Amino acid sequence: MQYLNTVDLSVIFIYLAVLVCMGFYLKRRASASLEDYFLGGKKLPWWALGITGTAQWLDITGTMIIVSFLYMLGPRGLFIEFRGGAVLVLTFLMVYIGKWHRRSNCMTGAEWNIYRFGSTAGGQATRIIAALLVTLTTIGMLAYMVKGVGLFLSMFLDYTPNQCAAMMILVATIYTMMSGFYGVVYTDILQTCIIMVAVVAIVIMAVLQLNDYGGSLAALAEQVTGNGRWMSSIPHAKVTLPKGYEAQQSLIMFAFFYMLRNVIAGMGSGADPKYFGARNERECGTLSYINGLSIMVRWPMMMGFAVLGMFMINKMFPDQGVMNDSAVIIRQHLGDISESDWEERVTYAMRHTDKYPGFLEDLKGVLGEQDLNTKIKLVSYHGTVNPERILPAVLLYKIPPGFRGLLLIALLAASMSTFDMTVNLATGFFTRDIYQAYIRRRAKNRELIFASYGFIIFMVIFGFGLAQYTKNINDIWNWVIMGLTAGGLLGGVCRLCWWRFNAGGVIVSSAIGVVGAFIQRAVYPDLHAVLQFVILTGISFIGLLIGTYATPPTADKVLEHFYRTTRPFGLWGPYKKRLTPEERKAVNREHFYDIISLPVGLLWQITLFLVPMQLLIRSWTSFWVTLPIFIICQIVLYFTWYKQLPPAREGVENPGYIAPDSIKKPQPD
Repeated sequence: MQYLNTVDLSVIFIYLAVLVCMGFYLKRRASASLEDYFLGGKKLPWWALGITGTAQWLDITGTMIIVSFLYMLGPRGLFIEFRGGAVLVLTFLMVYIGKWHRRSNCMTGAEWNIYRFGSTAGGQATRIIAALLVTLTTIGMLAYMVKGVGLFLSMFLDYTPNQCAAMMILVATIYTMMSGFYGVVYTDILQTCIIMVAVVAIVIMAVLQLNDYGGSLAALAEQVTGNGRWMSSIPHAKVTLPKGYEAQQSLIMFAFFYMLRNVIAGMGSGADPKYFGARNERECGTLSYINGLSIMVRWPMMMGFAVLGMFMINKMFPDQGVMNDSAVIIRQHLGDISESDWEERVTYAMRHTDKYPGFLEDLKGVLGEQDLNTKIKLVSYHGTVNPERILPAVLLYKIPPGFRGLLLIALLAASMSTFDMTVNLATGFFTRDIYQAYIRRRAKNRELIFASYGFIIFMVIFGFGLAQYTKNINDIWNWVIMGLTAGGLLGGVCRLCWWRFNAGGVIVSSAIGVVGAFIQRAVYPDLHAVLQFVILTGISFIGLLIGTYATPPTADKVLEHFYRTTRPFGLWGPYKKRLTPEERKAVNREHFYDIISLPVGLLWQITLFLVPMQLLIRSWTSFWVTLPIFIICQIVLYFTWYKQLPPAREGVENPGYIAPDSIKKPQPD
């Protein structure tokens, strides 16, 4: 605990205690019904649901990986995070996907499959598959979080990464089990306030550091990272990256495929508790807009960490060649170590020097005695600076004690929020769409809540297990985003935009995609992320077509009901013809504004994130190009999106809606 003083530890302890107490306080309110537990009773205001996005999308692991790419690439690191960290899917949710899902009046995305495909055997199978897919994705996300949280906290605590991750996940699990969606929203608001303090503090510290530095930031960046175009915001065809990150060197290709992945994923997204739980479809749009604005603050903060990290590395390692020498010494003392075990084994050796005589002494000869523990933890498996540990190292080395505890709380708060939102989503699928629908249809509310508790524990255990086979954060994140979820992307689009797509298409494409992803992970774990995406999406699409045309279409009554209530665009010609001329005119007008708002919204969101980073590092040429684009996009969106939002209505979005017999939700016997 030598890295944290009494004030730091006291602040952290008080925060965790308050969090757990809030969970128990909200337990009674959350346990009133499943709708209360998973959707907050559909009574939470749009601004509260929107603000939660700040904490939901800002977690320790994600912040660490984004800081690492901003440290290595400058503002261009944003383009790597098109894969997920830039949350470009939010534009689709803001413009039309959110309201489409709200119109269903369903509780979960799996239940939504009954609404789309009917309650036939095929429809029921899609409901189960949706719940299983969300569960698998959540377990992958938990492994990603475990890996990052362990790396982060082990920089401060005298425990191994696994032990540190276990402590934090235990608290987060207890809190999430108790409070449900009420806890997700209310504490996310509190945590967002804490995060804002951290944002302001880090930005100010980075600005002061730059003011005190008399030299060129571009020259310093090139010296430290080896990147001669660090200040640029253009996604060049080829960029300089250290060992272990060679796969991302073709930046423009990655940006293209990540954007393509976002477009496909965005067009099939929307099964989020925030949208099912919004009070009306208008608020699905406004909460998404606030969500985007609130997420923006993470980018200047992360760029601030990257800038402070460069100054730190320049001071700690004026000759970075000692990193490779240190890696050689570590292998000499610890033997053959896999990349996934590197941090765990090195941390263990540092705590048990009696078992490895001469270990620290030999490293002192290369790294020096000052800040030795921090320096050792910054040595990567490849003998370079470990960019994924830049963030915790900055907190350890550049932030004064006392204030360090507050910043730790901000990042812990963010991770707690991501954890509870992710786990709440998957648990809702299991409890509502598997346990209540098929295992215990007569289960009372209390039993359903306890079933949710057990499922949360199950996912956490398996998430820990998967984390043990992960080389680094970048590795597991690439597989989850470009591999595991790739197989279901086209199916997600087709279910909204093509009337002929049916349950058979969902079943075959999902099975091929998931099985293929796990085979790839087991047999070809180092397969390039782009190839993962292309191959798994391709074979899944073939399965989609085979499954769709080999099985009968969805019942006409189900499709007509779906189209009339959701009103999506796409290949819905047979059902659009059934609308009256006035209805077709209204639908066409809505679709026109939705479609033209989408590319403007994507450009608005990208420039929204770039502008504050460019301003912070004083990249004036890029800034004065990006700022006018952002302003123009904001003005256009006001007329094409905001002015077109439907009026706010309370309660059921489709008054008088009664599901046809073939798609009625299962009721207790």
